[in-house]
Amino acid sequence: MESIIREPQTERGKKTLNSIVQAALKVFVEKGYHNAGITDITNEAGVATGTFYIYFDGKYSLYKYLLLSISRMIRQHLTTSIKGCTTRREAERVGLKCWLKFVLEHQYIYPIIWESMYIDRQLFDNYYITFCEAYSNGLKSAIGEGEVSIIDTEVLAYSLMGISNFLGLNWGMFRKDTSEEEIDRVVNEFMKILDNGIFTEEAHSQWSANQDSMREQSVPCPDIDFPLEFDELPES
Repeated sequence: MESIIREPQTERGKKTLNSIVQAALKVFVEKGYHNAGITDITNEAGVATGTFYIYFDGKYSLYKYLLLSISRMIRQHLTTSIKGCTTRREAERVGLKCWLKFVLEHQYIYPIIWESMYIDRQLFDNYYITFCEAYSNGLKSAIGEGEVSIIDTEVLAYSLMGISNFLGLNWGMFRKDTSEEEIDRVVNEFMKILDNGIFTEEAHSQWSANQDSMREQSVPCPDIDFPLEFDELPES
């Protein structure tokens, strides 16, 4: 994977590398990237510190390898899960359900991905930008086939990604005991949004009646000088 790793040539080497990567995953999640040392990782893996440098130049290279591996694993999992779907609607439904189950089984996903913002902002940006690009391509095909309304695919992709992201956060991270039945319920509610939107017919009618008199209004944003000064701390 790029030049961030020196790949092993033997089965024994592959097992050692896997031990280091699995140990790093555990240590990074428990301690955070910046508090984790290479010795913490090698001790957890049960290898000598020198063995670490056979495969990686340093902690950053290992983290980057781990993040890219997780990204590839997620994409492969989702791609495989929707492979048999014959419509985009079915793909969205199956994809969300598989994602929620995946998060429940892989609790490290959010800590590893989101910490990249504070390790290397470009890694964080690239993770979501490349995911959006792939998502957009699928949506463009669905629009071309008349399955999806004509909507800017970048806006649509990030909107759907945002929904999935936070549903996964709540029902995959906050609620670690989410049942299969609950996942089905959440997916059904999600599909209501896609099928029907969130506004009632009454709201649509009201909007239609008032649209001639509606004007876009710019909301002024107050100038803010940093750093902010707070008179009191917010309540916990």
